[in-house]
Amino acid sequence: MSEKRNNKSSEYEGSFIGNPKGFGFVRCEDLDEDIFIPEENVKDAMHGDTVLVRTSPFAGGRRVEGEIRKILQRGTEEAVGTFRKSKNFGFVVPDNRKFTKDLFIEKGNDGGASDGDKVVVKILDYGSKKSKPSGRITEILGNENDPGTDILSIARGADIPMEFPEKVLKQADRISDQLLPGDFAGREDLRKWKTVTIDGPDAKDLDDAVSLTKDGKNYILGVHIADVSNYVQDHSALDREALKRGTSVYLADRVIPMLPKKLSNGICSLNAGEDRLTLSCIMTLDEKGRITDHRICETVIRVGRRMSYPDVKAILGDRNPALLKEYKGYITMFRQMLELSKKIRALRTARGAIDFDFPEAEILLNEEGVPTDIQVHEANCATKLIEDFMLSANETVAEEFAEKKIPFVYRVHEDPDPDKIEELIAFVRKQGIIIDKKKQSIAPMELQQALKKIEGTPEEGLISRVILRSMQQARYSTECTGHFGLAAKYYCHFTSPIRRYPDLQIHRIIKDFLRGRMNETRKAYYKEILDDVALKSSTAERRADDVERDTEKLKKAQFMQSRVGEEYDGVISGVTGWGFYVELPNTVEGLVHMQNLRDDYYEYDEENRRVVGRLSGRTYSLGDPVKIRVIGAEPAAGTIDFEPADTPFHGTEQKGSSLKRTAGKPREDDRLPDFLKKKTADHRKNRKKEGHTLKKNGHSGRQHKRR
Repeated sequence: MSEKRNNKSSEYEGSFIGNPKGFGFVRCEDLDEDIFIPEENVKDAMHGDTVLVRTSPFAGGRRVEGEIRKILQRGTEEAVGTFRKSKNFGFVVPDNRKFTKDLFIEKGNDGGASDGDKVVVKILDYGSKKSKPSGRITEILGNENDPGTDILSIARGADIPMEFPEKVLKQADRISDQLLPGDFAGREDLRKWKTVTIDGPDAKDLDDAVSLTKDGKNYILGVHIADVSNYVQDHSALDREALKRGTSVYLADRVIPMLPKKLSNGICSLNAGEDRLTLSCIMTLDEKGRITDHRICETVIRVGRRMSYPDVKAILGDRNPALLKEYKGYITMFRQMLELSKKIRALRTARGAIDFDFPEAEILLNEEGVPTDIQVHEANCATKLIEDFMLSANETVAEEFAEKKIPFVYRVHEDPDPDKIEELIAFVRKQGIIIDKKKQSIAPMELQQALKKIEGTPEEGLISRVILRSMQQARYSTECTGHFGLAAKYYCHFTSPIRRYPDLQIHRIIKDFLRGRMNETRKAYYKEILDDVALKSSTAERRADDVERDTEKLKKAQFMQSRVGEEYDGVISGVTGWGFYVELPNTVEGLVHMQNLRDDYYEYDEENRRVVGRLSGRTYSLGDPVKIRVIGAEPAAGTIDFEPADTPFHGTEQKGSSLKRTAGKPREDDRLPDFLKKKTADHRKNRKKEGHTLKKNGHSGRQHKRR
């Protein structure tokens, strides 16, 4: 933020980001760092507001600070929270902790809500520095203790549409459950092809099927995708609702679909034994797995078997006798699929594609919505072969339409930020790994080679995460700028139109081209609408990601509530000015706060991503294995607290096995054993003589930096 590093005040427009502790930040598009707003300068700004902020003159060593001068536009019209009722009034405590003020509810504006209900509140007055904002309850989601209300509240708080409008449902109901005679016109009939779907065991929205045969040494790979565009017409009520949702959202206890279940689980889903309309990308690959020819066509298929990832893995990896017998007619095809998948993956690796192989967590819930287990799923031969085939189709389709210069929606992934890459290179060098960057910007191959060097080592997970965090987020765009992570020049999302709107949109473009309708008028139309489609789809994807992540954090915190006092082995996954994060083998992540490191004073060494004991020299570094003890969990905040297992247990258990935190912040000396207290006093005197200022609890001026 060099443009702000001067002794003059400047004014900027940006979005206010609240913090539970009262302070906040303003994010401005033309600045590369958020402006910190101290609590006393927040005024009456609320999270999400567009504000005018005046920065303070820059002081060396501090981040840029400012004060809110004016609210330009309110960013939130309603909030979700918990209703607390008094005799003559009530108030709502917002679930979003970035809203730092409760909402006052006058008698008569409570909508009949009872104490403890989760509610939606329309904000009537935004309040001021001296008065609370107020509102009217417009919707009751259920009591805070009812099963599923917690997850519903998160989704509703993110403004994800929960129910389909009546007009949309009626339109879906008018669609036939079976193919009609006219549906076959102009389509290739592939119903005799040996075709399978391979998905998770519980999946019901099956939008991709695969087939494979051999012609001499060549492979003929078919990727067949549900033709949702046949049922969801452009500008229809179904289409407008799908664009509004942007994507299906997959939560621990439910799926919030992009399309009504009549379509997503019915006529659009490639259910085994049913005739279904599809768009097929049929590719010819040589003996090395290179695509030598392809065609994209409208087809009709009939899936022969509905396969699951575990079953295909058991067939190919474990050679399960019962499954080998049950799927006897498909075994040869599955083995050829595995063979081809390995060749495709090898070629993709050879060009520099980066493969992050992080495990995924599945949280199992009982009927009351209480998490009972967390199962970790690793990538296997079955998941990889489907990924390889889908990527091949996506790249092939994107390349064809880019070369034809037809308006399109691409999936792009820009090069990493150069500053982040320099930080990354410096960090991994300290771990003994050299990244050979030959040009000013890094190439995917150079990062891939770094990952290869650490494959199978204890540092693999750590460095993989650091590399991932240094990269940009993928997004949708009408410009074909390539995909850095895949080292692909051309890439799009073609394979999931049931659950992603961009896939549905490009299916329409493909069909217009195949049917000879892609004239200048149609091209102009797509040029006009596609930037908006790309932006809205990217925004909806971020929203879904946030809700999925927040839901997972909620359920993981609930899971760990009953495990207070238990000890686990983990790995330090993040280090900050306020402590370090530890990830357990089941993917649960918790914080060891500085104040819970009671054997020494610890300070944050940002350059080396570690905290260091001032007196003992003990370090906790990124990637270190560490044994921790669970000392608390707050599901509402989605947080879990740990402490080192080699310290005395700190805290007391509450009813329900959650931890009651010690009131107040402990003095630094209270965190030290007796034998260190004298050393500490002597050390403090020496530091004062040298003109140094002690940093409280290991925090520096960077303590407000967002993680």
